[in-house]
Amino acid sequence: MKIETLRLIMIPCDSHSQKIIETQNYDNGAEIAKHLKELGDDPALYGWGSWLVLQKSDGVIIGDAGFKGKPNSGHEVEVGYGFLETYWGKGYATEAVEGLVAWAFNGMAVKKVIAETNWDNIGSIRVLEKVGMKKTRDSEDMIYWELTYQKR
Repeated sequence: MKIETLRLIMIPCDSHSQKIIETQNYDNGAEIAKHLKELGDDPALYGWGSWLVLQKSDGVIIGDAGFKGKPNSGHEVEVGYGFLETYWGKGYATEAVEGLVAWAFNGMAVKKVIAETNWDNIGSIRVLEKVGMKKTRDSEDMIYWELTYQKR
């Protein structure tokens, strides 16, 4: 399983991903390790956790993105992402999130993709706006977003 976009290849993290992560010395936080542990306990999480985001041109991991678990009873899934700072401002996060959203909506399980971001994370706010998400509410420090599946 993989997602391909114009410039990216995205592969869901599993036990085989560890080799490429180690080879490239990729470290972008604890999300992947957390997901791999959860995946060991529940193999049905495959595809519904972290995905490695690689440049098509050279296979370098530039970030990770994915979902914060399987769709809930309301057919919602939350998307999250993080990219190495070297790759910020180049449209990679937008491209990756668009790919994930399309993948999620392609099956029958997801009717809504949600997200949250801090008020001061201007880059992330722009990503969510560009992929068509709408603000649903906010709190003192967070903005909450959603994108509902629309038949074409």
